[in-house]
Amino acid sequence: MRVDYLGLEAFVSIAERGSFQRAADALNLSQTALSHRIRKIETELGVQLLERNSREVSLTRAGQTLLPQVKTLLQGLHGAYAEVAAQGRARRRRVVFACLPTLANSLLPDVLAAFGKAHPDVSILLSDMPVQHILDAVISGEVEFGVTVVSADTSDCEIRPVYEEPYMLLVPSSHPFADRADVCPADLEGKVMARITSQSKNRQLVDDGLGEHRDRILWRYEVRNAVTAMSLVRAGAAFTILPRVATALAPKGLTALPFRGPGLTRTLGVATRRGVPVGEPAATLLSMIEARLTAAAAPRKHAAGGPEALSAVSAESR
Repeated sequence: MRVDYLGLEAFVSIAERGSFQRAADALNLSQTALSHRIRKIETELGVQLLERNSREVSLTRAGQTLLPQVKTLLQGLHGAYAEVAAQGRARRRRVVFACLPTLANSLLPDVLAAFGKAHPDVSILLSDMPVQHILDAVISGEVEFGVTVVSADTSDCEIRPVYEEPYMLLVPSSHPFADRADVCPADLEGKVMARITSQSKNRQLVDDGLGEHRDRILWRYEVRNAVTAMSLVRAGAAFTILPRVATALAPKGLTALPFRGPGLTRTLGVATRRGVPVGEPAATLLSMIEARLTAAAAPRKHAAGGPEALSAVSAESR
């Protein structure tokens, strides 16, 4: 048997107010519509709930038995509805997304500051995480979107390319290479290098970009993060190769050189759950992030960052 919640609501309203007219006004109904609801529920239950005459309305014995139970039921229903509605409002005032740690530390702070000024009532939960975890977080619904290295779309996730980012060679500013406009993979043959551990997506892309020259480089150091790699470069122990955005985190005394020709690049993009549109205000923030990534594609001469950059982030996570 289907429960007639509208009929029960009408019954409680009349019982509490003792008048069809006052109950109809409270429910924003006509008396005719209210009377129809009461007749319908009484017909379905097979009992009369209200005694009516020209002057007053009273409860029958069945109505007296039913009233406290229905009031408890409706109060619980209203409470549950209000709680879910509150959660929905809170969700609309919060943006949860994931991105690469290098982006979180370099490009995004200005974007988030601008977004915060425009939307002071919206909180942001930013999860900086490794490439391999970002797609999982998007697919599971843990985050609304992710900013990551582009890979093949999955059945549950769509990835939209935004920015093709070059890799850079970091050398000590005192090294003769620092005076060059650019370098090529052949220039690294015989040079001591520090690279990121094999679990890193960066490592895979760099190896592919170096091609045959990869095996003629002295990979003396293998480290787990960009901070350690840049420290080795600053100490004059090695060179390293990192994405251009990561060079903004480099300490003073390092110079970042571009590579000639194609090959040593990675594509950054936005990952969203397939078939699930990004809501507001997440869509606004996402648009701002995409604009910032596009602006980052503009060519510029790279110099070292500041000494505070060494507290940045693990390149294993990029």
